[in-house]
Amino acid sequence: VQLVESGGGSVQAGGSLRLSCAASGYTYSPYCMAWFRQPPGKERELVARIDRDGRTYYAESVKGRFTISKDNAKNTLYLQMDSLKPEDTAMYVCAAGDERCSYWADWGQGTQVTVSS
Repeated sequence: VQLVESGGGSVQAGGSLRLSCAASGYTYSPYCMAWFRQPPGKERELVARIDRDGRTYYAESVKGRFTISKDNAKNTLYLQMDSLKPEDTAMYVCAAGDERCSYWADWGQGTQVTVSS
């Protein structure tokens, strides 16, 4: 089982980035997938998650700006990030979880997002 993120980079405030997370080695698609982030010197936080039925959840801080989606045919999870702010600067990591979206068994290595003012 492997999760590999890509798409991070440096962008100015107000810009956009699209993160991807390619999943491999799964017999069945994970019940739930999510994006977490860890800003410098802070704890990891849940950004958004999507379950097998396509239901989504977003942290208040990203609602209306970020969109999580998945392409089951490509086994890929996405995070479209618009109107980026400096406080969005963090290491973004994707994870695969159980049917309750509460236990995250598999994690990627992460991709860095830096937003400058």
